[in-house]
Amino acid sequence: MAVLVHGGFWQALYGRRLMNRLCADLAGRGWAAWNVEYRRLGLGGGWPATFHDVASAVDALAEQPHLHLDRVVAIGHSAGGHLALWVAARHRLPAGSPGASPRTAVSGAVSLAGVLDLVHAADHGVGGSAVRQLLGGTPAQHPDRYVLASPVAQLPLGVPQLVVHGEADYIVPPEMSRWYAEQAAAAGDEAQLEMLAGVDHMTVITPDSPAWARVLSWLG
Repeated sequence: MAVLVHGGFWQALYGRRLMNRLCADLAGRGWAAWNVEYRRLGLGGGWPATFHDVASAVDALAEQPHLHLDRVVAIGHSAGGHLALWVAARHRLPAGSPGASPRTAVSGAVSLAGVLDLVHAADHGVGGSAVRQLLGGTPAQHPDRYVLASPVAQLPLGVPQLVVHGEADYIVPPEMSRWYAEQAAAAGDEAQLEMLAGVDHMTVITPDSPAWARVLSWLG
């Protein structure tokens, strides 16, 4: 079972159809693919609505009796990479916080060019002001939200992770994935890093790309 989460810096312009081709590819290989949508910035999204939506979408799998949920992998691109790893971290969230107490367990997570450190992204303008809009302010104004929302702040996640990034990505810095993978490994997680020469931000969600080939190999 694969849960796919689209990117687009959580903004209204970008929806789940960004992941349609990956879902179709997985389905053709025998996977059930769950293409998640969420309230986005400009459409009622932000803290905590976006996080509630993603958590609810994953938990809704528990209501599908025909699905086998012994192996659920979250796969996300860009802002969706952030959300996919956040989904894998939900069991670590304190009771009462958005997304806590998951009903569906995630056994692995894949980040494709993910925004994995929200403090760094907010402070350095990754995605412009998108991170600050998502969390309603700066890390100094809402440190608690940044801790609860950022995958790197929740390490160790306790599940295997694949972190893929193109070295020609000028939208989300490749160094973010490299640093995240180092932090995950230092925390005791099984985190595999794949840095791909000549690959840009959008190529990683192309089914015939070397990035997707790495994902398929890891899933296998």
